[in-house]
Order: sequence, then C-alpha cells, then structure tokens
Amino acid sequence: MRSRDLLLKLHLCPGIGRVGELRIAKFLRRRSQSQLTVRQLSQLAGLNLDQQQHFTQAWTSTALTTLCQQHQQLNYLTWLDAAYPLYLRESFQPPTILFYQGDLALLQRPILALVGARQATDYTQRTLINFMPALIAQNIVIISGLAAGADRMAHMTTLAAHGQTIAVIGTGLDSYYPRTNQALQQRIAQVGLVLTEYSLGSTPQRYHFPERNRLIAGLCQALCVTEAREHSGSLITANLALQANRNVLAVPGALWQPLSVGCNQLIAAGARPALSATDLLEELTII
Repeated sequence: MRSRDLLLKLHLCPGIGRVGELRIAKFLRRRSQSQLTVRQLSQLAGLNLDQQQHFTQAWTSTALTTLCQQHQQLNYLTWLDAAYPLYLRESFQPPTILFYQGDLALLQRPILALVGARQATDYTQRTLINFMPALIAQNIVIISGLAAGADRMAHMTTLAAHGQTIAVIGTGLDSYYPRTNQALQQRIAQVGLVLTEYSLGSTPQRYHFPERNRLIAGLCQALCVTEAREHSGSLITANLALQANRNVLAVPGALWQPLSVGCNQLIAAGARPALSATDLLEELTII
C-alpha cells in the first residue's frame, strides 16, 4: 500500500485519532515505507489494548474498504506530500489529510486570514471594501471559514474585487453550512480553493469549528480580526495564530460597541491595530 493510501485509510478509520495519525505519518517520512502490520500501526499510534482491538476490527472491515474507495475519487493532500503547506506542517496538530476542491497552488502564495463575528455589521463590510484593492494588487490570498457574517463578507468582498480566496470548512465537501452559503462554496470551489479535513458525509458539529479554526491559523502568515465579542470564536482563532507565531492584527472599534470589545482587547494585549491595508501588508512582509 502506498504511503498516501495508508494515510487516507488511517484518517478514515475510527479509533486511531489525530495524534496517532501524525505519529505514523512522521514515522513514514523517516522510514519511507508503508508495509506495516495492524499491530505495528497500533503501537506507533500509542493505542492501549482495548483501543488496539477496536482499531483492528475497523481496519479489516469491508465498510472501511468501501469508504476508502469512495474517497480515493476525491482530490486530497497528505502530510507527506511536497505540496503540503510548510506553515501548516509546522503548526499545532496539522491534519494528515486535507480534502480539497479548486486551485491547490493558492497555498503557495502569501495568505491573510480575515475573521470576525457571525453577527458582523456594516463596519466589517466597509472595512473589507477599503482594505481589499491594495491586498488584491499584491496578490494576497484571503482565507476564512465560510461562516455567516464576517467570513462570508471576506470571501464575497475578495471575489467582487477579482481576488482569490480559500474557504476552510467544518464539514465534508458534500455538505454546506450554513445552507445559505451553498452557492458561495460552490463558486469558491470553481475559482478559489475549498479545504476540509472531514470526510464525505460529515455534518457540522460544534467541535468541528475550533478544529477548523486551527487550520485557518496554521495556513496564514497573518490574521486580522474585524469585529468580535469578548470570549468569541474569533479570539480563539487569533490566540491559535499567536501560538503558531503568526502576526495578529485587529480592527479597532468604538468603546461602546459589543462587537468591538474583542478587537480592542486584542490591541490592548499587543495585537497591531489594522488601520489600513498597509498595516496588513507590512505584517505579511510584502512592503
């Protein structure tokens, strides 16, 4: 079995876990072999005896064979591939498999993450419209999470300015969340790039979105928060970016606006105020 196929099967097999997948991927990178027994795979993954038994049953099942055949028809990138983004490979718990639709070459260009509140206001929209021309002129790729609000605005504003965008989703490629973003997701798949670590049939789960956020933080070189409440998901993404040694910016806002509290707190903690596109470009080391 080829190493790529082995990693795909491990990713789809229940019971191995993200940490176990990564341990095996690192072993394969060092040894350049994939002729491993089920027992060896279990041991490399650090499974206990009960987990090994569960994994062995799943590994030899016809259901897993069928699932692998189905996913081999998709475009996917493995942790072992040369095209796997270096920034993501060096981040916290990088996925061993990324399923995708669209232009994978976008991952090799400077990437700016734009994130914010699902209840984002016209302030985010106006800010993005102001920033976008200069970013597009420098061939910056915009990445976001295809959620409602600020994420959708980031993707839409980029496309309207004839730029290129990457959407990281928290479902399988055959699902759309929220449903109102179906047409947008399909468009990005055609002219940009849609990425996910989740297999076909995966529906939106609450824990998927923090996991998706770590990919956004890992793929970008800099991240900017436009609007965010205190203790919001956008701040979690910003903290993940900081932990990954990414440059973090925030758009300052009025003191009395709840959706500016998170951004103002980020700035107070040391994030750079995003006052213009120049601030963003400097953090991407473009100028």
